[in-house]
Amino acid sequence: MDNDTKNGDGSPKFGRLLLVLLAAVVFCVLLTWVMSVYFPNFPS
Repeated sequence: MDNDTKNGDGSPKFGRLLLVLLAAVVFCVLLTWVMSVYFPNFPS
């Protein structure tokens, strides 16, 4: 019974964590693409 409750509580949190991680990856990719397109000579 306790294991079922823990799994029930863990699933939405894991899904939310996965969604946040995916959003962070997409944001980093988008930021990298924007920097490469609009600032091609950024370091120098």
